[in-house]
Amino acid sequence: MRTTIESYKERAGRLDLDGIDFGAFTDRPLSVEARRCLRYMHDVEHHTVCYLRDLLLTPAHRDPDVTAFLSCWVFEELWHGEAIGRVLEAHGEPAGASRIGPLRTRRQARSRWEAFSHFSLAAMTGEAFVAVHMTWGAVNEWTTQAGYARLSATERHPVLSELLKRIMRQEGRHIDFYASEAERRLAASRRARLLTRQALSRLWRPVGSGVMPASEVAFLVGHLFAGEGGGEMAARIDRRIDGLPGQEGLCLLSGAVTRYSTAVRYMAA
Repeated sequence: MRTTIESYKERAGRLDLDGIDFGAFTDRPLSVEARRCLRYMHDVEHHTVCYLRDLLLTPAHRDPDVTAFLSCWVFEELWHGEAIGRVLEAHGEPAGASRIGPLRTRRQARSRWEAFSHFSLAAMTGEAFVAVHMTWGAVNEWTTQAGYARLSATERHPVLSELLKRIMRQEGRHIDFYASEAERRLAASRRARLLTRQALSRLWRPVGSGVMPASEVAFLVGHLFAGEGGGEMAARIDRRIDGLPGQEGLCLLSGAVTRYSTAVRYMAA
């Protein structure tokens, strides 16, 4: 059943932090590995508004349902980043503007190139670009939600797990909209199916790979998606992608796990 923008808007809002005891991290701090993952997640969630800037240069800005969704989406992602920032601050680590400001300054040149690339791709693909974006968004949200689930399972910290469960619930609503729109638009256009498949197979990389250093991407993928539980999660996402019209057999997640696991072993050698 298609997820409508009206049903999404009715439930969209700021992340509920009622009852989350951030002071508990002082008494029971997270592992070094978990904090490293959270720094990655914090930075990527805060970078969402920059993705929105690029998307508004494309035909997506002409669709009122898409822009309404993106407006709510970027608001909710901001508060995900803020909540994760409070966890980092509880461990004595910088968060918020003190982390994001320098990151954006370092990425100025790349940021301009990304905006130009989005505009150029959209100009070549036209309305099919919206199908590409909706599919790309679905894949990214599937992997983001899975990453939170894996971090919760590996760390087993009750306060972190409750916080991530609330974030995952909102990410689930993002998934519902992205996947619903992707399926509808791909089913309606052979050109959209072909262009989306080409874009995913040639250009897709794990969420945050355009923002974070390669070493951090490799660590996150290896820590959360390698091994038995992580591999099963990656395979599950690949099966979901297979279910989208014209996108079967891409093996995006399992392929990424293989590539980055190899990179981790190389860096450790």
